[in-house]
Amino acid sequence: MSMKFDETSDISYKDNLAVTFLYNTILGRMLLYIVASTIVSKLFGALMSSPVSKMLIRDFVKKNSINMEEYKDAKYNSFNDFFIREIKSEFRPFPEGENEVVAPSDGKLTAYSITGDNVFYIKNSAYDLAGILQDKNLANEFMGGVCLIFRLMPDDYHRYAYIDDGEIIDYKRIKGVLHTVRPISQQMYNVYIQNTREYAVMQTKNFGKVIQMEVGALFVGRITNYMTEGSFQRGDEKGMFEFGGSTVVMFFQKDTITIADAIYENTQQDKETVVRMGCKIGEKIVS
Repeated sequence: MSMKFDETSDISYKDNLAVTFLYNTILGRMLLYIVASTIVSKLFGALMSSPVSKMLIRDFVKKNSINMEEYKDAKYNSFNDFFIREIKSEFRPFPEGENEVVAPSDGKLTAYSITGDNVFYIKNSAYDLAGILQDKNLANEFMGGVCLIFRLMPDDYHRYAYIDDGEIIDYKRIKGVLHTVRPISQQMYNVYIQNTREYAVMQTKNFGKVIQMEVGALFVGRITNYMTEGSFQRGDEKGMFEFGGSTVVMFFQKDTITIADAIYENTQQDKETVVRMGCKIGEKIVS
């Protein structure tokens, strides 16, 4: 399916000095065990929720060229209040066509085919779906399907939505550590198996059974999902990430959707496709 995407980013972009130190030096890797723990991330999250953190907002907005006119007026009592700011609905519209597959969040998107043995490959590293889900039988239902990874950076909009009408039929939380989701960590760690994560198994109106997973990352204090059961509608807000960059991962069953050729091509060229919540990225396969 042909579709144009104007913005891409190189997966192998230059990481900041702190992340490079933690993952590329001996001393950094010794400290990483402590830094990647959920306790440290929660403490850092508490700091970002304190009133003193408000002083960071102005420089962050300037450094990341964030247009605050797109966001709802609000009083921010901490940096985390600002981080989970709400956007005006007209800046993240959902298309009317119900057969259109849309992005559940802002982020940098890569797309992968799930092989017959329930494995997909990121930068030559094999990811076992059964290990990610911790459910072999569920993983088998997605054999031959599609995996979409939406990597959110700190300057992205950090709320995420449901992409179709449907119902949550199962829900699971998995405890783990909190590595960064930047590509540098994927060279050494299977982050989608090791990191804290939670996912909803959803029966959707147009795309069959779909899994939407939220993955915690370095210094993310909390993943907040509003419900673990019940029905939802397309465009409803599913939840939000508190401070830090993180990831939304989606799994679709075989022969249910097609993803834009440009997204696959970018992935094969080690590039991420920049998307926004609600933008079209694919279509339902209509038999």
